[in-house]
Amino acid sequence: MPNYSDLKTDIINTSENDGTEFSNQVPKFIQKAEFRLVKELDDFGLDEYTTVSVSSGNASAITLNDRVRLVRNINFKTSSGTSVTNLLPRTVEYINDYWPVSASTGTPRYYTRKNNSTIKIVPTPVSVITAEIQTASQPLALASATGTSVTTSNYFTEYCYDAIFYGCMMEATMFNKDWNTLPVWQAQYTAAVGALRNQARRTRQDDMAVAASPAGGPNTIIQGAS
Repeated sequence: MPNYSDLKTDIINTSENDGTEFSNQVPKFIQKAEFRLVKELDDFGLDEYTTVSVSSGNASAITLNDRVRLVRNINFKTSSGTSVTNLLPRTVEYINDYWPVSASTGTPRYYTRKNNSTIKIVPTPVSVITAEIQTASQPLALASATGTSVTTSNYFTEYCYDAIFYGCMMEATMFNKDWNTLPVWQAQYTAAVGALRNQARRTRQDDMAVAASPAGGPNTIIQGAS
């Protein structure tokens, strides 16, 4: 599978620029392309699952890691072997009106995003429960193997290499101020992202069913639409 080193080499060779200044900027090209991709893709490959403890009688926020971009689902089991209970997303105003006394307890039903890094669950449980949070998250950032605790490959290099390469080439082309070539890489990137979106749609349906909405609830996907 391609990794950080492969990607950096491809960028330099394709740009035909082996200057030190350009090479030093390549990590920033890659970082920008990663940030762009995580915003544009709605892909199960970006999903992560985290278990958290929800305290009893305490409505303090649960902290999410700084790579979380979207919360897809929160669920819990009241005890081992019982059925899964999915919490429903609501606004902060709804949460505050529904459960104004944080010390009160009950069966958790709703959650809300307070900000980019915290969520709140109400009612707070009678006893401590373990909840599972499904999120769409930024993969660990690609970096050189010469560092410590680094990621030399991630979802983008392993499954979306064409898209991240084209995204990097857009950044490299702008750095080189090669405005005539820029539309070529933009078109390649758009096509690669479109193919990944189609692949994501296909994962949400089987051969006998229409695609399901990634948001849950009523189906909002129009077949054949991009």
